[in-house]
Amino acid sequence: MGIKKLIIAGLFYFSSFSGQAQIIQDSIHKVVNYADSALRIKNINPYFTLHVDSTLKYAFEINKDQSQYYWYLKNSPVGLKINKDNGVLTFKAEKSYFLSGKLKYDYEYKVNIGLQNLNNPAERIDTSFILLFYSTEIIPSRIKPTVTSTLYIDEGDTISFKLQCDNGSFPIEEITYFSNYQAKSLTPVGKCNDDYTWFAPFDFVKDTDKDRQKLLDLYFVGTNKFNSRDTAIVHVYVRENINYPQRVMEFEKLRTDVQNYIVQLKSSFRIVDRKLKRTKKTRTGFDLGSAATGLGGTVFSSMPNSDQKTAGKILPSVGVALVPVKEATAPNNSSDQNTASLIRNSIKRLEYLVADNTIVGEKDPEILNKTKRLKDELKQMQIQLIDIPIADENLNSKELDDYFNNPKVNKKYKVKQK
Repeated sequence: MGIKKLIIAGLFYFSSFSGQAQIIQDSIHKVVNYADSALRIKNINPYFTLHVDSTLKYAFEINKDQSQYYWYLKNSPVGLKINKDNGVLTFKAEKSYFLSGKLKYDYEYKVNIGLQNLNNPAERIDTSFILLFYSTEIIPSRIKPTVTSTLYIDEGDTISFKLQCDNGSFPIEEITYFSNYQAKSLTPVGKCNDDYTWFAPFDFVKDTDKDRQKLLDLYFVGTNKFNSRDTAIVHVYVRENINYPQRVMEFEKLRTDVQNYIVQLKSSFRIVDRKLKRTKKTRTGFDLGSAATGLGGTVFSSMPNSDQKTAGKILPSVGVALVPVKEATAPNNSSDQNTASLIRNSIKRLEYLVADNTIVGEKDPEILNKTKRLKDELKQMQIQLIDIPIADENLNSKELDDYFNNPKVNKKYKVKQK
């Protein structure tokens, strides 16, 4: 009896457990059937990545009969299609799309995809996925200045151009530059579309440079995030030019120096000329005295008185004695005459050079030659007349000019015709 009771109890327990298991299984089946009743795409892929010239074919699946639904796309890039009946997505990434600019590399296209029940408008799905294209072909980025590779400018000119970039697979992120001579840009240069600006100083070209010009090489180096480089070179030929404002100032200062030196020479000329005049008067006085004593001796010798005859014999000796006194008191120094003539000729020459080398306008093309001629002539005169004493008196230019141009003074130094 005990064994039978045990078997009956076991059967009852197994029957009870089987019933509960069936109830649980039925409940799960009902939940699953309830959750799967909503329309859904079973294999949606949120991200597609395609290589150029590759082909995409992807079939979307839903949890219901696809023959009752209609597939469609929104905002799809060119070439992307979907079969409206079976949901097969197709695309061929032809390279011509990218060369023509219709498609871009490394750009995320957001594509909206939808599913619509043909019989029940309320039953529909709207979702999206990302489509991205990439290429293993690396297109290099280039720096392209907005000027030709060779420029010709003059000293004092300013060059300015923009550094444009043709960005390829990896854009240029930084630009640096260097040159064979110091040529710092007046504007900052560090990235694409920055301007390079440089002023050519007037002392850039040296006297030793061939053909009076100098070649400036500018190197612009662009780098991307992988440190790949591209270099653009601009050759700038800088020609020598005249800094007219500075040259005019130098010429005016030199002309003033020449005028001051002329005034000093006129003062020295007046001193030498007055000395010659005093010497001439003294010598003339001695000559007249000597002649008077000689004539007196002749007169007294013809008189009958013996004392007068004695005086007539003595007076000629007095005249003869005056000659050495004259030479000792006022020697006939021909060097003073030569010095005065030399000073006068130098003054005339400098005045002629100043008048002949006057600059015309603010940009006289001959200003360098005129300045050089005046400078060389002034230096030559100063060396030639280095021993001429310069008066320390208060120089009056008008008074000196009047004395220098006096007709009596000019007559003494005028060239006499035979």
